[in-house]
Amino acid sequence: MLNWAALIIFALMLASYIMARQRAVALGGDTPAILHSRPTYHGAYVAICTALAGFGVLLIGLILSNIAIGTALVSSVPDALSPIERDLVISDGIAIANDTLASRTDELRETIAALYTKLTTLQIWGITIASIAAAVFAMLRGIGSVAVPFRARNRFEHIVGLILMVSAGIAILTTIGIVASLLGQTIVFFSDIPVWKFLFGTHWSPLSGVHEGTMDPDKVGAIPLFAGTLMITIIAMIVAVPIGLFAAIYLSDFASARARSIIKPMLEILAGIPTVVYGFFAAITVAPFLRDTGAAIGLSVSSESALAAGVVMGIMIIPFISSLSDDVINAVPQSLRDGSYGLGATKAETIRNVILPAALPGIMSAVLLGVSRAIGETMIVVMAAGQGANLTHNPLEAVTTVTVQIVALITGDTEASTAAGPAFSLGFTLFCITLIFNVWALALVRKYREVYD
Repeated sequence: MLNWAALIIFALMLASYIMARQRAVALGGDTPAILHSRPTYHGAYVAICTALAGFGVLLIGLILSNIAIGTALVSSVPDALSPIERDLVISDGIAIANDTLASRTDELRETIAALYTKLTTLQIWGITIASIAAAVFAMLRGIGSVAVPFRARNRFEHIVGLILMVSAGIAILTTIGIVASLLGQTIVFFSDIPVWKFLFGTHWSPLSGVHEGTMDPDKVGAIPLFAGTLMITIIAMIVAVPIGLFAAIYLSDFASARARSIIKPMLEILAGIPTVVYGFFAAITVAPFLRDTGAAIGLSVSSESALAAGVVMGIMIIPFISSLSDDVINAVPQSLRDGSYGLGATKAETIRNVILPAALPGIMSAVLLGVSRAIGETMIVVMAAGQGANLTHNPLEAVTTVTVQIVALITGDTEASTAAGPAFSLGFTLFCITLIFNVWALALVRKYREVYD
């Protein structure tokens, strides 16, 4: 029903645009110049008002009604039940109402199911009627406001500016919310575990003593995780940066139009391959190849190694660096190239001394994106590098990363409240390290950036 409401609101938006535009055209008659704004702006203004009214009521109604339904369901459960039992009873009642599997069925759960069905029915019909009514009201009022002196363009641009500002605010608030959620659990975790034990400890097994009710401070050392993350990231960037950057230079300055039309799409296909496919490729093809090759030359290579994960991760990152670097290099003004050639420089000297310094900020951004992609990758590491927290400097041995351990903690069998401490602390520490790295990279870009008129 709500989907139909959204479709009706969208149809009303299109109808309001057409009707308002036609009304403005009729008012202009043979002398459309008398209108303050063009008919298109009148139509766009009425359409955006209709959409904001309809979809706004739809969204706000869903949020408020869901809160009201949750409160009503909680109040219908006896106070004698614990919070866990109450949540279980409510989830079972909702499952019964939706004809899905519930843990058990009794009179209380049946009562909650009936209440939930009644409330959701009221919710759907109420939101549908209210949102459509709001859209119709906004459409009629907007069409009625169409007049010769009406400043539709100014109103429309003002609304668009507000929408952009709200979007930017949502992005900022989302970032603040993520940091706040990480920080809250991290503070709780560090109230029991010393920070230096976590940051500089060399043994990672945070859940080994949880069944006894305590978490051993000597088993929450995250150095093996950070070392594994750093090792795999470095290997990946050693593979991705030269290949990606050289491919971008070739495509922008050496390749013919026909070669570029073939090679660039082929490179970007790599970006669309799911990471689980890369993981299978690393585990089934690359890791056995490295193990057999190492055995042939007398090296002991683990079946799961940082080298296998890093190489395949580097292959995955190549299109990110190549595509962005290619766009940045192509954006360098042709006049700089012509000036360099006019002074007698070769193409290689022009690329090295003129183009790359001019494109340095964009190239650094591409590299940073690749580093972030490598740090956040999980599936390839799980399948090719293992999950054991092994502190080693040998890339031929199995290691693990921060993101893999976060996933292992959150998705394990341990109670979420117990595993949340180390998992969120890892996430917050990784966030701080990434932030410091980004600030350093931006300072480096400002220092070496070439400024051209």
